[in-house]
Amino acid sequence: MKDLTTSIDHFENLIRGNFLYVDKTEYVWQLIRPAQEMYFLSRPRRFGKSLLVSTLEAVFEGKRELFKGLALHDKPYDWKKHPVIHLDLSNCGVQTPGDLGKYLTNQLENIADQFKLQLRGDLLATRFENLILDVAKQGGTPVILLDEYDKPILGNIANPRVGEILQVLKEFYSNIKKTERFLRLVFITGVSKFSHVSLFSDLNNLTDITMNPNYAGMLGFTAAEVRECFADRIPEAAQANGETGEGVMKKLFAWYDGYRFSEAETHVCNPVSITKFFANAFRFSNFWDSTGTPSFLLELMRKQSYDHEAALNDWYDESIFSAYELDSLDITGLLWQTGYLTIKEIRQEITGIQYRLDFPDQEVKQTFMTRLLEYYASVEKGLTLSLIGTLIRAMQNDDLGGFLTCFQSVLANIDYKLHIPDEKYYQSIFYVVFKLLGIWIEAESCTNEGRIDAYIRTARAVYVFEFKLNKTAKRAVGQIIDRRYYERFQGSGLPVRLIGVNFDSSKGRIDGWKEKPAPAK
Repeated sequence: MKDLTTSIDHFENLIRGNFLYVDKTEYVWQLIRPAQEMYFLSRPRRFGKSLLVSTLEAVFEGKRELFKGLALHDKPYDWKKHPVIHLDLSNCGVQTPGDLGKYLTNQLENIADQFKLQLRGDLLATRFENLILDVAKQGGTPVILLDEYDKPILGNIANPRVGEILQVLKEFYSNIKKTERFLRLVFITGVSKFSHVSLFSDLNNLTDITMNPNYAGMLGFTAAEVRECFADRIPEAAQANGETGEGVMKKLFAWYDGYRFSEAETHVCNPVSITKFFANAFRFSNFWDSTGTPSFLLELMRKQSYDHEAALNDWYDESIFSAYELDSLDITGLLWQTGYLTIKEIRQEITGIQYRLDFPDQEVKQTFMTRLLEYYASVEKGLTLSLIGTLIRAMQNDDLGGFLTCFQSVLANIDYKLHIPDEKYYQSIFYVVFKLLGIWIEAESCTNEGRIDAYIRTARAVYVFEFKLNKTAKRAVGQIIDRRYYERFQGSGLPVRLIGVNFDSSKGRIDGWKEKPAPAK
């Protein structure tokens, strides 16, 4: 039984250390077969991009012995050595254009030392161009591997100088286009696509394989790969969780599976989460949570009163996956590219293919909603978990008063400077809380009389909510009755309870709530 690790993303160290490697080299073969090619691949964080880059590096360094027993080993490939220029920006935490220039210069100096060369030129971009040409003159056609090209942009979205940072990258990356005729292969990874980066504006022959069905399973683990590669551990995992083998697999896939990156019916699990489950005493836990949620995304959602419910119900055309402008970022598209949403449904319309997005699995949904509540309501993680337990018990006991009292404590934690005098703001917090509880909720549900702010279905009852801001709870519940929002639920076989809630924006709290039973049929 091979050891498990999620901390090693260097292919040679993984193989020589006798760690488990899920064989993805059939895909690598498809990448390297053409005599010359330039690729871009976008995937969320912690999906194995760096390991794939390292695998390509080992291939072009001619280290065939590392691939013994893997699909690539016996392919008709010459294993010729090529000079590899490997740029890794995954740890680039700079915040100014000047510091980015120094960071990239340091990377170039290390590569130059590797080839016993001296950097030539005064400008950063010129030095990169000359380095590629000098490496090519030494013999062999160079390979460029660029990992996490967009890290300096993503890390500075809220930085007023992000445009200057993008310009540094544009000038730097443009040299790949200038020197392409000398190159054997270019492989670039990132999380997002940004307009006005030379990779996408100037490098027009860059093949984007992000949504190519032929590469849908190249990163992440398919269900078949999990069953095969972790087969010796599944019985123990089942026993540890008091499940059958199939039972524990079903739960495993509910927690960690669901990513879909193309029109192909190929779904993959987050590889880090799956590996950590098997390496951590078969304990179901939120492993994605430890990596954190980008704060710029949370700030954008709060400022724009982002409608989570609408985003999960809308259909989108292919433009949602396109490159973004820094001054008009699409939140839903960024959530897809950062791994918080994935493709759930595809349909063909006259105007083209449309996509519906949703959370890929329980782990990601829990992470997103917890972080959102912490950010919206300034609730610390430990307090969040405690509140969730109290709220769940209140709803299970049909204790609406207890629930709203506890919900009030959520609102009480919000710094007054963060309050937004908008009914949608309070509705969003309410929606996030119920999603965290795992209780079925739908917001902004349409009827022939208007839109229900929210309704909730439990084993005991259906709750129909109407929210008001700076008005009265009586007026809120009256709207439910006047517009007959309750009628669609009267055939459910459950009591239908009508609740009006009024929020006071000056105090940032519930000002009052009123409940009435639904009128008889």
